[in-house]
Amino acid sequence: MLTYNFENTTEVLYKHLYKCIKNDIVSGILKPGEKLPSKRTFAKNNGVSTITIQNAYDQLVSEGYIYAIEKKGYYVCELSRMATVPKESNIVYDIKIPKKQHYEFDFSGNRISPDNFPFSIWAKLSRDIISNRKADLMEISPAAGINELRVAIAEHLKSFRGMLVDPNQIVVGAGTEYLYGILVQLIGKDRIYAIENPGYMKLTHIYGQYGVEPVYANIDSNGLTVDGIANSGAEIAHICPNHHFPTGITMPASRRYEILSWANENGNRYIIEDDYDSEFRHNGKPIPTLFSIDMCEKVIYMNTFSKSLTPTIRVSYMVLPAHLANKMYDKLSFLSCTVSNFEQYTLAEFISQGYFEKHINRMRLYYQRQHNKVKEVLSKSKLDDKCEIIDNDSGLHFIIKFKTDLSDEALEKALQNRGIRMKALSDYGRNKDNIEQHLFILNYSNINIEFLKNAFDEICECL
Repeated sequence: MLTYNFENTTEVLYKHLYKCIKNDIVSGILKPGEKLPSKRTFAKNNGVSTITIQNAYDQLVSEGYIYAIEKKGYYVCELSRMATVPKESNIVYDIKIPKKQHYEFDFSGNRISPDNFPFSIWAKLSRDIISNRKADLMEISPAAGINELRVAIAEHLKSFRGMLVDPNQIVVGAGTEYLYGILVQLIGKDRIYAIENPGYMKLTHIYGQYGVEPVYANIDSNGLTVDGIANSGAEIAHICPNHHFPTGITMPASRRYEILSWANENGNRYIIEDDYDSEFRHNGKPIPTLFSIDMCEKVIYMNTFSKSLTPTIRVSYMVLPAHLANKMYDKLSFLSCTVSNFEQYTLAEFISQGYFEKHINRMRLYYQRQHNKVKEVLSKSKLDDKCEIIDNDSGLHFIIKFKTDLSDEALEKALQNRGIRMKALSDYGRNKDNIEQHLFILNYSNINIEFLKNAFDEICECL
């Protein structure tokens, strides 16, 4: 008769019994075809209820360890073909996981301070959504995202960016990386895509994963040049006209019309306008988008909530020209949106109830103060005489030009040795030799002002 010890277990009794019987079957103590005790006898012998025995037997039957014969009982299955693992064994594979280096001070991160996220409001809206929209939450989201969120985004773009957008032009996705993949499918892998040089070099890897080898178009003090895009031979220009990364350049109106004219010269040309942190312009209103002045359906507008809310929310969106939106619904409507319905409905309410606008206004003021504090600390540090600030009063970073004979690579290494991470502008160029040296990026979105002077002193020592 099988007997097991139930005295010291902290598990539910039937789970403990299930594991005990399973281990005896796998280890060979219970042989194939062997009959198990009846529920009543087994329960009496172990001092538990017959329901406990029934639940354990049911679990074992469902997993194929035992089988039942009506009016005869339960029997052990033949497991000769099932691979078994010794009870105390460990499996270790030589899997290389990149190690994330820790820095005492990171001027290159784009994290958002947890103190600035509206957790209480988000939690309240989430609870309301879960309570009131149970059926909607269980529906599969359409390819472009739920209608409520797209309507809320369209209203936000109208009031904040002066863009008249049909909600059906908007496609929501889990991060811009996913949306770039959608664009490649809509526009085609055989087209020539151009990235600004210097620019967001991560795009090289993203496009590469979709079978696209991008080319590079040079910029000047006003952003992407028509000669730069023309010389690259590109048909698709991926640009950041409102706050270029990493230089911070804002493209003037005259250059914007020049780029639009380039796109209009050929029916195969498009402009992908990345407006990733347009909300945070410190002085004056945000610059009008290329999309809002495009009359020929040449501009694809992209934005994200990573900067305005948090990168971890993983919600981005793009606004397609009408003909590409129709192509999206015709060719890719079988897809499901990659953002959870829970986040989509919550974000839709967050925007439509006015919380997003209030949050942006609060964060704009916070970042303006943060921006000023960083410059103030710098002006009072030993580093002040050894650098020059290049700032255009927008976004969440500015450029520092160091007065040094060290190469960018040597200075970055020296800073790393002191626990400081700071990226040079030349790191974001296709050819470092053609990009001005000694220009470094200072991201202040999540900087601890209290320790900033020490960091500046360390940088000064490196110089």
